[in-house]
Amino acid sequence: MLSYFFTNKKWKKWFFRTGVVLALFFTNTFIFKEFVRLWETEGIRTEDISYHDVAIVLGGMAEYNNDLERLSLRRGGDRIWQTLLLYHQGKVGKVLLAGDEGYVVDRGLNEALRFREELIKLKVRPEDILIDSLSKNTYENAVNSVKVLEQYGLKKGKIVLVTSAVHMKRARACFRLQGVEVTPYSTDHYTGPGRSYHWDEYILPSFSTLLDWYALTHEWFGYIAYSVAGYL
Repeated sequence: MLSYFFTNKKWKKWFFRTGVVLALFFTNTFIFKEFVRLWETEGIRTEDISYHDVAIVLGGMAEYNNDLERLSLRRGGDRIWQTLLLYHQGKVGKVLLAGDEGYVVDRGLNEALRFREELIKLKVRPEDILIDSLSKNTYENAVNSVKVLEQYGLKKGKIVLVTSAVHMKRARACFRLQGVEVTPYSTDHYTGPGRSYHWDEYILPSFSTLLDWYALTHEWFGYIAYSVAGYL
């Protein structure tokens, strides 16, 4: 794009070629997955996890459809799905829904409270659902969740943390700073232990991969920012 504004042919050609290279790099699924593989926290098979007293599931996984008056899940919605499986398979005793919404400006989502209503419809007993409806970010998730755990005498119990694989590293570090060690149960992975790529992931540009880079770089910068702020 910058090449359009330059009249000098040498610079125009350089910016054009650089732009093409960057576009091919950041839309290549194979390259992205090799980078994200270095950051994601490896998953645990459901049958391999032992019983835990509470599962903390971090928010930021839904939007609210005002027209239809219902939650609309994002990619991170796998967090709530996996938590439901853990609960109904007897792997966890209680579910702590952590977080209101991640928006800077309040949009009236009230995510934890709305998910509580949905979980009750999905046969989770009301007394097994704990709520942190105040948190706006991962650091506040940890601080406020620990307060809820203390309130119910669960801070010293066995706790499993449920969040996206790409987010787990930062989230787990925040809880560790609050004096709580959790079992990581990461969800919605981009990669797995094996490298079973399809041919198109090597050669075909993908706009969705460009968007996936946003999620990864968001975590990188978030981790750096939290480290500087002393949140980790």
